[in-house]
Amino acid sequence: MPVFRRNSDGATDGEAKGSQAEQSQDAPDKIKPAAEAGKGRPTPKRSEAERDRYRSITGSTTSGRKPATGAAPRGKATPEDKARARAERDRRMTAMRRGEDWALGPRDRGPVRKLARDWVDAHRRPSEYYMYVLVVLLVVLLTRNNTLNTYVTPLVLVLIAVVVVDAYYIRRALRRLVAERYPGESTRGLTTYAVMRSLQIRKFRMPAPRLKPGDKF
Repeated sequence: MPVFRRNSDGATDGEAKGSQAEQSQDAPDKIKPAAEAGKGRPTPKRSEAERDRYRSITGSTTSGRKPATGAAPRGKATPEDKARARAERDRRMTAMRRGEDWALGPRDRGPVRKLARDWVDAHRRPSEYYMYVLVVLLVVLLTRNNTLNTYVTPLVLVLIAVVVVDAYYIRRALRRLVAERYPGESTRGLTTYAVMRSLQIRKFRMPAPRLKPGDKF
């Protein structure tokens, strides 16, 4: 005769065993591996994982592996592309030499900078011969003649003084000219820009001079 005992919760042994059996049957359906429950997808194959592991930020791969799917290979420039790029560079360089504003850099753009270039090109300045004097002094130093070398230092000091005085006159003339033609425009950095242009040999100035010495503008 079976004897049924009640547990502390009030359920009999048979009922307790039945509930435990039902829970054990439902457990495999409810309890899943932590990895599968967190990802919600099956684990990828090793080949797929390695392919993604060696993919760079640019879409390429390393260690001789195949490129990632969807990464467009970088093609070489065709002769037509090179010809077009060369033509574009030549066109831009020609426009820069003519002083067209669209081809110039930020340092050379603007009506005030164009005015400074024209003023410097239309005048003969002592600073224009600065480079020629430097070449002569360099040749003198290379000769290693003690008698000639004694005059190098005084000539360099005189050359620096001439450039400083000329820069002062350029600054005063440009400020007055800008105030007349472009009132209210900023002249910041204009003196340095004009002095550096005056120190360059006329043939190598960029943009190329539009005016000759003595021309009016």
